[in-house]
Amino acid sequence: MADLVKLVEELSKLSVLEAAELVKDLEEKWGVSAAAPVAMAAGPAAAAVVEEVEEKTEFTVVLKATGPKKIDVIKVIRQLTSLGLVEAKTMAETAGAHVLENVSKDVANDAKAKLVEAGAEVVLE
Repeated sequence: MADLVKLVEELSKLSVLEAAELVKDLEEKWGVSAAAPVAMAAGPAAAAVVEEVEEKTEFTVVLKATGPKKIDVIKVIRQLTSLGLVEAKTMAETAGAHVLENVSKDVANDAKAKLVEAGAEVVLE
C-alpha cells in the first residue's frame, strides 16, 4: 500500500487545473462522481411540520342562562332530551348545564336554535 502522507504531499503540489483534471480522470476510471450529494433541504422535514387540523365533529350544547321564558325553555329541553318535567326544570335552572353531549354539528346547531328561540342563552363546546 502506498504511503498516504507522500501521496498527499504530491497531490498538494498540483495546480488547480491539474487537480481538476485528476478528479475528472478518476471519475471516468472508477465510474463515480466527486460532486457532493445535495440533500433535500425542505423535503421530508417540511412535510412532517405540516399537520392537518382536524375539524371538530362532536359538540356539547351548554345552557348558559334560561332567560325570561323559563317554561318555553323547559319545553324545548324536554323535546330535545328524554328528561321528565322535574329534571328538565332543574336543568333549565342550572347555569352551565349540558343539554346535549357529543352530538353532531347539525344536531347541536338545531338544538341551539330551538333553545335561543325559546329565549335561552346557549353555547356550543
